[in-house]
Amino acid sequence: MKNRYIILTITFLMSFISFAQNEANKIYSLEDCISIALENNINLKSTNLLANTAKVNYQQSKADMLPSVNGSFNLGVNDGRSIDPFTNDFINQELTFSNLGLSLDMTIFNGFRLLNSAKQNRLNKKASELETEAAQQDLILNVTLAYLQVLNAKDVLDLSKARLETTEQQLKIQKEFFESESGNPADYADILGQVASDETSLLVSESSLNNAKLNLMQLLNLESDIMIDSNQIILDFEKYNLSAEDVYSEALQNLATFKAKELRIDAAKKGVHVAKSQFTPEISLFGGVNTNYSSAAESFSSVGSSIVETGDFVTVDGQDLPIMTEQNSFSSQGIDYKDQLDNNLNTVVGVAISVPLFNGFRAKNNVVLEKIQVEESMLELERTHLDIKNTIAQVHFDMEAVYKRHQSLEKQVEAYQESYRINDIRFKNGVSNFLNYISSKNNLDNAKVNLANAKYEYLLRVRVLDYYRGVVN
Repeated sequence: MKNRYIILTITFLMSFISFAQNEANKIYSLEDCISIALENNINLKSTNLLANTAKVNYQQSKADMLPSVNGSFNLGVNDGRSIDPFTNDFINQELTFSNLGLSLDMTIFNGFRLLNSAKQNRLNKKASELETEAAQQDLILNVTLAYLQVLNAKDVLDLSKARLETTEQQLKIQKEFFESESGNPADYADILGQVASDETSLLVSESSLNNAKLNLMQLLNLESDIMIDSNQIILDFEKYNLSAEDVYSEALQNLATFKAKELRIDAAKKGVHVAKSQFTPEISLFGGVNTNYSSAAESFSSVGSSIVETGDFVTVDGQDLPIMTEQNSFSSQGIDYKDQLDNNLNTVVGVAISVPLFNGFRAKNNVVLEKIQVEESMLELERTHLDIKNTIAQVHFDMEAVYKRHQSLEKQVEAYQESYRINDIRFKNGVSNFLNYISSKNNLDNAKVNLANAKYEYLLRVRVLDYYRGVVN
């Protein structure tokens, strides 16, 4: 039995380790990263909470237009001198008391404050939903850019590895020349220095890749390292056909942030109407039903009569005769709880009017503040238009510039490849010196790195422009 438990434990641990390794080795596509980010990103979750808050505020503003109905109940014991709630007489005894009540309060008119508040909160709810959509668009863009940055850093790292590998191959050749004393000793020393330089470049490339991955993992809210798939990324280097004005025109129609800020303006205008309602009278209808109970309450019933002396007398013929009277006898008994509630039932109904006369200019100042909020919302929309228009113009200009630079770098890489091929042959055959060889090699390696960077710079800017057009996938 003990061996069985050990086998089960080992099997479970191996399964867990295998699962963890599979998760760690999983290759994430761009779509995978976007899906994870939309589910895990903390900033997006915060934006969703704000949208949920706006939704609740709207629901509450609608509910505020309904009548307010409240019930009350209390039960207590009083000892000592008090007022009997049943007879309103002073008593000095212990009694149990209870009160029940039901009240209704309904606003009939208050300058349309409740109606305008509901409309304002409805606009704020729609604006929050659009802001959530805008936050999702921003997140998708940022994940895409971070993903491309990782690919860029990965390509540069591959180039750095290839550069080091080529240099190490050359080092083996020069080492043989150096050991056989058939070559220039300075060439061997120079190639050792070049190896150290290439190793440093490799470390820098590894650091850049690590930083790019950390940035992507932060957006995805992941802690473990991830591997990404570059096969699904299509790099299109055809010239971008849309102008900056075309992109901006589409942005006006498709970006959720513009629509959200327009709704914020409309909501602020409704806020002015809400503030103005403080100048108008408020009319409300109220009603109530109340009853009570007291343990001191009693009912009395007649049980008969008897003739008793009153204490007075009359004199007849010099003789005092007592005065007699008939006195009824009563028995008392407590009134039960239900009967008292029925007997003490009372209702009230009425109309209340509240007329604002003076409130320290609070209503006037609130209207002024709401109008300022309208102006601020309009300025925010104008600022957003200006910022996005300028950003689109700048990104479009940079995109065209990097497209031309990429074309030039392709020609440069082609030229340096031929130069390196020739110098490599000449150097190996002892016709050329190491300075010409290493200069040609560095020119080619640097041109390849610049070409890789230009490739991703162009793609990044195209993705940004597509984002402003409303194309986020």
